[in-house]
Amino acid sequence: MGNENQENRETPFVSICCLTYNHENFIQDALEGFLKQKTKFPFEIVIYDDASTDRTPDIIQEYARRCPEKIRPWLSEENQYSRGVTNPSGAFNFPRARGKYIAMCEGDDYWTDSEKLQRQVDYLESHPGCSLCIHSARILTVDGSHSDRRMRPCRRSRRISSRQVIDKSCGYATASMVFPARLVKCLPSYYVDCPVGDIPLQLMAAAEGYCYYMNQDMSVYRVGVAASWTVQEKTGDYVEKQRQYCESMKRTYQAFDKATDRRFHQEVKRAARRIWYLTKVNTRCYSVVTNKKYRDYFRELTWRTRFYICLELRFPRLYGWLAEAAYRKRGKMG
Repeated sequence: MGNENQENRETPFVSICCLTYNHENFIQDALEGFLKQKTKFPFEIVIYDDASTDRTPDIIQEYARRCPEKIRPWLSEENQYSRGVTNPSGAFNFPRARGKYIAMCEGDDYWTDSEKLQRQVDYLESHPGCSLCIHSARILTVDGSHSDRRMRPCRRSRRISSRQVIDKSCGYATASMVFPARLVKCLPSYYVDCPVGDIPLQLMAAAEGYCYYMNQDMSVYRVGVAASWTVQEKTGDYVEKQRQYCESMKRTYQAFDKATDRRFHQEVKRAARRIWYLTKVNTRCYSVVTNKKYRDYFRELTWRTRFYICLELRFPRLYGWLAEAAYRKRGKMG
């Protein structure tokens, strides 16, 4: 199924793990961001393409021919996600990774700082109790829609406790994540069965140690990519998909709770409840969203999200006009 080059290479200290699917307009940015890293250690780029139907495999092959000592591609001939492999990293990238550390970046995101890897690995090497290192990221919308400008879980660089990683109000950019490879040598069922890959990885890291956050934008998170999981979820029966997603995530948290002997039980309960609440936000179930019982979760929403919810509830005609104008603008850009 794959065509990985098995030539002997220098043993890498870091494995950059990248997933791609129909990313022909973006994958070059990702690969250039990898190759521009200035490090004191060797690294490899372990990339898996899930049977893209555009030019993504051709671009990957071109770079692999140019840098065979670094790039290790696996170009699938059959889409595995459609066959139920929801986390291809665990099936196709992690088993091939040879580094002491793993750095994550999907093919539609990219790194912007050439010293990103060195900074994060330096911290991990000097702090053995740290099991995950992340940083802030800029947000770029591909359709021209408005969005918050940054993914910034904290206001300053600092430690984040295991409990705070589990029960967090703000997501972490996947392209910011670097962690010890030992975490993924034996993957738990809650990772394999989860509909997303970043949250169970964060849970696995939280079970082993603390997280360190660097308050510096060193990557870009693209929003609105047609082939992304988020966009695909919005097709078809969106309400039903959100219900299924909520149930799957609930099972993930329950399995993690069991695997960790309920050490983080209260945090797990709150995190699962937050997922449920956010599905209500996504499906505009505002009688729940604005209920005083969930005031804490409402306050965690970004100011932009809170503003538009209040606008839609109080001035629905104005909201409809603005939404239609934004839709027309995105259509022109597309």
